[in-house]
Amino acid sequence: MMMAATTASANSLSSAFLPRLGFHGSSHQSLQLRTQKFARKAGSGTITAKFELQPPPYPMDALEPHMSSRTFEFHWGKHHRAYVDNLNKQIDGTELDGKTLEDIILVTYNKGAPLPAFNNAAQAWNHQFFWESMKPNGGGEPSGELLELINRDFGSYDAFVKEFKAAAATQFGSGWAWLAYKPEEKKLALVKTPNAENPLVLGYTPLLTIDVWEHAYYLDFQNRRPDYISIFMEKLASWEAVSSRLKAATA
Repeated sequence: MMMAATTASANSLSSAFLPRLGFHGSSHQSLQLRTQKFARKAGSGTITAKFELQPPPYPMDALEPHMSSRTFEFHWGKHHRAYVDNLNKQIDGTELDGKTLEDIILVTYNKGAPLPAFNNAAQAWNHQFFWESMKPNGGGEPSGELLELINRDFGSYDAFVKEFKAAAATQFGSGWAWLAYKPEEKKLALVKTPNAENPLVLGYTPLLTIDVWEHAYYLDFQNRRPDYISIFMEKLASWEAVSSRLKAATA
């Protein structure tokens, strides 16, 4: 979205992992994956907002050898960037301009009959959430309340890992696998979603995700999706981020 600012500078707002009142009355972790710059269009009284691509919370080579900097160059630098750029073009001058990204996702999901902006909005959100679901030297077993709930709702951590891997491996074509919190039932659940869909549209709180679109892993793993999923769980998953999201969801 092209904007011409008439002021010397635009106000910038950025934050990450901010808890707020969630969708459907539940508490969830609001992911602010952008700096939202506000500017007045030249020759008009219209205030417009622009979503900006945010970098992953670590250097591009920080996840090597498990996820290469070349993968990040394409996945973040081209795919994620395209979702953000295309979303800005789609919402420019519409009633969606100025809404939060989560609100755009819910409005454009349109009860399962997605409107044009849904895919780019959801994919922009999903990818930032994915980057923040990983960390250098990640993986292993979680601890604390998160592990207690995993043991309660899945029987054991090993059983959870087996189910998560199966969900990610059997998502046909492009999509995502998620660990989510169901606020009405106060329990954890595994969800797999096609294309750009995510648990927000179901009223759930996302806690962890893995991207199983082929572009997420092909440069490093070719067609070996199960190997990519195993590496994600064993070496990359950030249980600290998941625990933080769970704490906000259950507060």
